[in-house]
Amino acid sequence: MSADTPCVLLVEDEPAQREILRYNLSAEGYDVTLAENGDDALILIEEVTPDLVLLDWMLPGVSGIEICRRLKTRKDTRMIPVIMLSARSEEVDRVRGLETGADDYVVKPFSVSELMARIRTQLRRTRPAAVGQRLEYQDIVLDSESHRVTRADREVKLGPTEFRLLSTLMEKPGRVWSREQLLDRVWGRDVYVDTRTVDVHVGRLRKALCRDGGADPLRTVRGTGYALG
Repeated sequence: MSADTPCVLLVEDEPAQREILRYNLSAEGYDVTLAENGDDALILIEEVTPDLVLLDWMLPGVSGIEICRRLKTRKDTRMIPVIMLSARSEEVDRVRGLETGADDYVVKPFSVSELMARIRTQLRRTRPAAVGQRLEYQDIVLDSESHRVTRADREVKLGPTEFRLLSTLMEKPGRVWSREQLLDRVWGRDVYVDTRTVDVHVGRLRKALCRDGGADPLRTVRGTGYALG
């Protein structure tokens, strides 16, 4: 999978259901990580920092509702979308799931195509470039479908790494990304690259964006990392 492919953590203890969902998520182009119980899910969240969690309510060990509660009370994970899967169809259960922090609640049995649509909706909010959305910041426009960037209506020539770097920064203007976070998102979690490489590519991106004039939109935060704006 490419580094900018959204990662979905699927937490489901029932093997047949897990395999059906894994197959369909992979077919949609997602990078899928699997967990069979709550304890494994909590470990994997620390290791891979998924872009979305597909979470069964009833799990061995830590329950899905407790995993959701923990994710939503932590600053570093509370923005990860959580879609709760449950056989509990009563209104009180839906309300409990949503009040715990779940971004969506899907009752079993469900339509796989509808679930995939709900996943796209959540990722469109948190990873818009990764699902083909057009991003804009001031006079900079990034079109992930055509892989084209313009600034003040002039095309900006970027290499693939600089393109992924800019799309990451444009998804959350103002957010300060550490070098390690940018390495994970832009280069991939399983690729070893020195953190100084980030500085080199930020320098290239900065030069490309400012080639035809205009203020530098990238901000260097000493000792931390980089932000857009």
